[in-house]
Amino acid sequence: MFSSSSSELGPWPALGYTDSPLDRAALRRGEAAALAQQPDARAYLLGGELVVARPVAGADWHDPLFDMPTARELGGVSPLFLGLENGAPRFGLTFPPENREPLEAKGLFVSDLRTIAVGSMVAPRHLGPIACAKALGAWHTRHGYCSNCGTPTRMIEAGWRRDCPSCGGQHFPRTDPVVIMLTYVGDRCLLGRQPRFAPDMWSCLAGFVEPGETIEDAVRRETLEEAGIATGRVAYRQTQPWPFPMSLMIGCLAEAISTDIVIDPLELEAARWFTRAEAAAMLTRTHPSGLFVPPPVAIAHHLIRAFVEGQTV
Repeated sequence: MFSSSSSELGPWPALGYTDSPLDRAALRRGEAAALAQQPDARAYLLGGELVVARPVAGADWHDPLFDMPTARELGGVSPLFLGLENGAPRFGLTFPPENREPLEAKGLFVSDLRTIAVGSMVAPRHLGPIACAKALGAWHTRHGYCSNCGTPTRMIEAGWRRDCPSCGGQHFPRTDPVVIMLTYVGDRCLLGRQPRFAPDMWSCLAGFVEPGETIEDAVRRETLEEAGIATGRVAYRQTQPWPFPMSLMIGCLAEAISTDIVIDPLELEAARWFTRAEAAAMLTRTHPSGLFVPPPVAIAHHLIRAFVEGQTV
């Protein structure tokens, strides 16, 4: 017997990595060196998956913004201009992940971005800028050589371009589009499990959009490939930047026109239909079998809640 219902879910939570306070100020990227010298300039300090922050006395959250001299003293290099927050410059500086222990020895808080976001360890307004800095830093780490001729490239435009000194090629950061969909039929929704998931966690299906493919076609193809379910109507819901390493999650709701599940074992460990009441219980972590769905920071949570609330049109 499932007692959870949409009325017990409370206010709709915020979606992680969205609602960034930054004006990206793209036309001022050429001024980044001068902007970094301003007294109100601040920086986020990132090392791969890690984010550095200062504990705040008497609070259960941390401050991830450092003034530029401090960020450099802590080992931050290669400033990436993220934009302006109320006119104040914001940057992302990177450090070697192996420096984690020396930073923690200084009394700083160091953790991976997933843990920070899920645990609400920084104010929500910081998640968007940090996601931007992390994704941009990951792109530079993986694109240090020209894809045309193999020559080492140079960072230009405060981190928003890499130029090849040999062939003149210009390379720009890219975002990988990913469809993530909650497929439903009547009072049931389709959820799946991947082997890497935490025990008892179920989530929406997802997959990369292929070249020459529409969002709707990607939703239908991925659902059919992963779970053997054919879908008809596809409705766009919302998007979410996902800096792992640099994707844009395109959230959709899809109406199933078949119900017999045949999973692709290379993609999924399991897939099954859940009733609306079960999905509501999983959102509130009150499912009698201990099953649950991703936390509110993830778009999957919001898609499942939309189904529970009857927002499928």
